[in-house]
Amino acid sequence: MKFGVVVFPSKKLQDYANSFRKRYDPHYALIPPHLTLKTAFEATEEEVKGFADKLRQIASNTSPFTLRTLKVSSFFPVNNVIYFKVEPTKELIDLQKEINKEFSDQNSEYAFVPHITIGQKLSNDEHSDVYGSLRMTTIDFEETIDRFHLLYQLENGSWTVYETFRLGKE
Repeated sequence: MKFGVVVFPSKKLQDYANSFRKRYDPHYALIPPHLTLKTAFEATEEEVKGFADKLRQIASNTSPFTLRTLKVSSFFPVNNVIYFKVEPTKELIDLQKEINKEFSDQNSEYAFVPHITIGQKLSNDEHSDVYGSLRMTTIDFEETIDRFHLLYQLENGSWTVYETFRLGKE
């Protein structure tokens, strides 16, 4: 079974991201706008229980933090992904490192760049047009993140919450 760990931003930011995603992201219907903390990985139901215990402990030792979304950016030329750039605060970087430290054998092939995808799988021309028109867009969202989520993938390819972890001591 496939699992992943994400932060869901506020409804206001999700709605704004979705205004672009419905046109430019083929995964629009499969998962809400999110910031990935741990990329998709395979695990059994039994393995994920142990993972959830570790995530619970990480969450209790992590204070809520501020998430700032600053501008539109792109991973071009590595791939044609357009995203909202999230400020890489110490708290966010530390949380991502702590979660991934538990599963070093399954680390991502990419460095951690905090972002919320708004467009992907675009042709080169499409990417150039869309990014060209969006990169001057001013984005300024700031919100407090007080939880993260362990998700699992359903047979139809969509993702749903397995467990939610609240940050800080209960």
